[in-house]
Amino acid sequence: MMPNFDELLQHAGDFGPFQKRIAFLGTLPVSLFAFVLVGVVFLGNTPDHWCKIAGADHVQEDCDVSVEEVRNLTVPHAGPHGSHNRCAKFDMDWNFSAVSCSDLSHWSIPTNTTPLSSCDEGWMFDLTWTTVVTEFTLVCEQSWLADLNQASLAAGFFIGAFVSGYVADRFGRKLCFIGSILGLGVSGMCIIISPYYPLFLVFRCLQGFFAKGAWTTTYVLVIEFFGSNNRKFVSVVSRTLYSTGMVFIPGLAYYIHSWKNLQLTMTLPIFIFLVYYWVMPESPRWLLSQGKTREAMSIVENVAKCNKKSMPADLPEMDVLVGQQEIVPPSFKDLFRTPKMRKHTIILIYAWFTSTVVFQGLLLRLGITGDNVFLDFFISAVVELPTGLIFYLLVDRVDFSWLRRSIAIIGRLAVAIGFETVNFTNSELYPTPLRNLGVSFCSSASDIGAVAAPFVLYRLASVWQELPLLLYGVMSIVYSGLVMMLPEMKGVDLPETIDDVENRGKKDEQKVGKPNNII
Repeated sequence: MMPNFDELLQHAGDFGPFQKRIAFLGTLPVSLFAFVLVGVVFLGNTPDHWCKIAGADHVQEDCDVSVEEVRNLTVPHAGPHGSHNRCAKFDMDWNFSAVSCSDLSHWSIPTNTTPLSSCDEGWMFDLTWTTVVTEFTLVCEQSWLADLNQASLAAGFFIGAFVSGYVADRFGRKLCFIGSILGLGVSGMCIIISPYYPLFLVFRCLQGFFAKGAWTTTYVLVIEFFGSNNRKFVSVVSRTLYSTGMVFIPGLAYYIHSWKNLQLTMTLPIFIFLVYYWVMPESPRWLLSQGKTREAMSIVENVAKCNKKSMPADLPEMDVLVGQQEIVPPSFKDLFRTPKMRKHTIILIYAWFTSTVVFQGLLLRLGITGDNVFLDFFISAVVELPTGLIFYLLVDRVDFSWLRRSIAIIGRLAVAIGFETVNFTNSELYPTPLRNLGVSFCSSASDIGAVAAPFVLYRLASVWQELPLLLYGVMSIVYSGLVMMLPEMKGVDLPETIDDVENRGKKDEQKVGKPNNII
């Protein structure tokens, strides 16, 4: 009888030193992907700003007048807490450039009836930290342009989901990963030198495009080296490294005051992963699905050698059998062609969308309820650190349907676990020739959610601050009901064909009580 890859992997070792090493190496780039995904919190932060007044610099330098004193004189207060208006100034002829220091005491003090005017001379910024907003003056009437920063990244994610998924399933996981890493690094560097904001947004979109390809490809590549009982280990390492990257971001942003230097610091390490061309092997599952049997068996033998295992003596016979498989190029239509594939795809699309809207909504809500973005972000990142460990402890001890139903309701930590559960489940439900395409296509819904999240939060919060939480709860309940319809994958081999997916229940019943013989 022809063995499947999971049975072959049992002989080579499905959770030995090789798997542990490749899990760490393969998911290590995820720590840098956190910089790309959420670095905008600091790169695109809007600092305190107020209208610029001609000649004010002269008064401050020559007359020993503080910035605060000039601002109190020229800018109206915007609210009861003493904050200044960021987009208007008193409409008076200050003529600071012609005034002497002795004349300052004779200036008339504006009152509530003094007319206001727009900041026609520009803005002054609190330049303790420079950001993209200060670089391109994205405030007041132009503030909506700042939102395009993250929207452009999400658009790149969305486009990259379709392209990279197809490329990885058609031409290989490794080739797609290396190309995506190179593109991610180059686009990150181009962001720094962009002289115009539209060009900045183009490179930001490209950054999202390549980040999506690198993330989905490396996750699928690594998980395909694991057997059915130990795939959760990949999620543990991946989520832990991602959360670790998030913990480092506020520290870097706090001590690096220039957004360009911060972007450079977050981009340069990406190029290190180009050495993976010589370090990381191609997925033998993918090679077998493409009829490249000799290359696949060579990698499996290396896995066995590293794990100190021995392979069966009849590998040549297996080479002939595997080489006779028909190679079918991946197609988006295959994700919807059959009943179970269609059901899985639709449910996972909604699960990805909901996870992102709720997750990012809770993260952005910190900006409404808190005033120290560095501390608030650090605390939220630390809260996520145990996500991987909790996922590891629960995934085989708690029924998946109960876990999915609970995680969407019990808070920020639970949402992070839910994110990892969706990612983990998505990679298990699709056959090898469509696995990368399936993960990329379904997770593209999260990119739409990333665009929708701030609009949902801010629009609803303007009506009632707790209204977004009510919506998140309703979306999570629907999410819970849908994901309960997905099959349990604990201890089940990764499917190799669409028929494996459609006939999974029947095959599981047939396998009960049968030994896992390789022939």
